[in-house]
Amino acid sequence: MISRVIFAVNAFMGVDHQHTSHAEKLASAVGGFCGIVAVFAVTRAILPPAAVVWIVASMGASAVLLFAVPHGKLSQPWALLGGHFFSAVIGVTCQRWISDPVIAAGVAVGLANGTMYYMRCIHPPGGASALLAVIGGPAIHALGYGYVFSLVMPNALIILAVAIAFNALFHWRRYPMALMEWRAGPPVKAKTDELKEADIAYALEKMDLLVDVTPEDLQQIYKLAREHARPIGFDPASIKLGHYYSNGAYGREWSVRQVVDMPEQSDAEVKLIYKVIAGKERRESGVCTREEFARWVRHEVYRNETTWQRV
Repeated sequence: MISRVIFAVNAFMGVDHQHTSHAEKLASAVGGFCGIVAVFAVTRAILPPAAVVWIVASMGASAVLLFAVPHGKLSQPWALLGGHFFSAVIGVTCQRWISDPVIAAGVAVGLANGTMYYMRCIHPPGGASALLAVIGGPAIHALGYGYVFSLVMPNALIILAVAIAFNALFHWRRYPMALMEWRAGPPVKAKTDELKEADIAYALEKMDLLVDVTPEDLQQIYKLAREHARPIGFDPASIKLGHYYSNGAYGREWSVRQVVDMPEQSDAEVKLIYKVIAGKERRESGVCTREEFARWVRHEVYRNETTWQRV
C-alpha cells in the first residue's frame, strides 16, 4: 500500500528515475561552475555589484541547460543566443515604453515567450533576460539597448564558448548536439517488433546522458513513428463516407472509426473527419488525410447486433 502511494506521488510530481552515472553528474556540476565564473568576471567589469547579481542569475539558468542537459533542444546555440537576444530587446522596449513596471514586466515576458516560439529558439532563461530589463533597476535601465549588445549577448557568447570547450573534454558528451558522434555496435536482431519501456531505459543508461523526455514519451514516439511508417494496407480511394473501419489491433489498442465528413475528390492528401465509435478513444473525433487514414485502417467493418465483424 505504501509503495503504491509513493509511486502515485512520484508520478504526479514528475519524479523519474535517473539513468546517468556519477561522472556525468559531476561533469554537469563542474561545467556550471566554470561557465558562471567566466560570466561573473565579465559582468563585474561592466556593472556595479548590485546589478551583477541579476545578470548572473539569468545566465545561471542557462548554465543548467548547457552543462546539465547539453543535448537538449532548449540548450542548443540558436536557442541560447536567439532566446536571450529577442527577449532582451523586448524587455528593454517594454521598459522604455510602458510606465507601469508590473504591466511592463508581464508584457515583456509574454512577448518574449511568443517570439521565442515563433523564432524557434525557446530558451527558458530568455524570459529572465526580458524580466531583468524591466526590474533590474537604474543601472540596467541606464544601459538602454546596450543591455542587449554590451551585456546579455557577450555573456551568452562567453557561456556558449565555455560549454563548447568544456563538453568536448568528455567522450560521451558534445556541445552543440550536432557534434555528437554515436558509435553504433554490431547489429542486433530484435526478438519483437515493439520496444518496451525497459529497453529504452537501458539505452538511456548506456548513453549516460540526461535526455529531457521520459522513457514513456520515447516509447510513444517510437510507437507513433512505426505506425506512420508502416506500409499502406488499404486503398485510400476505397474509403467511403459513413462507413466503419478498424485498425485490427488487439486489447486496449483496438478501435473502430466512422468517416463522418469527406470531400468527393479521391486525392490521398484530401482531409477527412472521423469519429471513434468503439474501442480506444471512443467518442473522440479527428482530422487526417485519406493516406493517413489508410495507414491506420486494416479492414472495413460493420456492426452485427452487439459485435463488429469484418466486411
